Amino acid sequence: MVSTSVLLWSVLFGSIGIGYFTYGRKQRHKMASIAGIGLMVFPYFFTSSLLIVIVGLALMFLPYFVKL
Repeated sequence: MVSTSVLLWSVLFGSIGIGYFTYGRKQRHKMASIAGIGLMVFPYFFTSSLLIVIVGLALMFLPYFVKL
C-alpha cells in the first residue's frame, strides 16, 4: 500500500509537471516540455518519498541548466 506522503508528493510534482508542459508547449521551449512530461510520469516508478523528492527537484531544475 502506498503511503500518504508518496501520494501527496506525486500529486504535487504532477501538477508542477502540467505547468511546465503547458509553458513549454506555448513558448516552444522543448526542455520545459520534456521536464513537464517527466514530472508527470516519474512518480509511477518510485515508492520512496525521498526518491520522489530528489528526482522531482532534479527534473524541476533541469530546464534551467540544460538548453535545447
